[in-house]
Amino acid sequence: MTLSSMVVSRDWPEISVLECILSALHIEVEVEAQPSRAKEKLSKSKIDALIVDCDLDGSANFLRGLEDGMLLQTVPLVIFSGFQNKERANASLATFFFQKPISVEQAVRTLSAARSMIVDGRLRYHRHPLNAPVLLSCGPKKEIDAQLMNVSQGGLRVRLGKPLPANGPLQVSFALPGTKRRVKIRAEVAWQNNQGDAGIRFVSQAAPMKRDLQLWLEQRYLTN
Repeated sequence: MTLSSMVVSRDWPEISVLECILSALHIEVEVEAQPSRAKEKLSKSKIDALIVDCDLDGSANFLRGLEDGMLLQTVPLVIFSGFQNKERANASLATFFFQKPISVEQAVRTLSAARSMIVDGRLRYHRHPLNAPVLLSCGPKKEIDAQLMNVSQGGLRVRLGKPLPANGPLQVSFALPGTKRRVKIRAEVAWQNNQGDAGIRFVSQAAPMKRDLQLWLEQRYLTN
């Protein structure tokens, strides 16, 4: 899945820097020099990040026009401007801000943070299909083999040979395909049905384990 962005500016030296950084972050870039045309395009297509030059004539009206919609609540808004517009830019709805002339180091840091926000938002509701064995431990002496159907940041869907205990803690253990990592996470039963399927909710993840799963999901999501 490709990520996309729109840069609303006509400051071509600064745009060149942004394009280079966004390309390295695997984010496609569309440049629009006219705020009115940018607004029209945004009404017809979706983007993952909006980057606006506050020095551009019409940018203030453009941003005000977007405030009433859902766009600024669902995608990161990155503002950049010269010193004379810094106060106005900081008062906007910007998620991130940097000042001209663009520092490559600062822009990399800012746009990397924006990319992480985009991916986190997408993965929050993404379930990756997965056909692999999973071991469910319901106690020190009770283990149940099951088949993974999908996995997300927050849990699993599994197919079982017999019902799980409705209450009580679980530990799930499964290998991440394509890696040497094995995920072990404390969990609980969220739901079960008569067809032998169950939803498992993660309740506690060690930071390294959470990061491994996040990176694995991100890599699969962005390469599909």
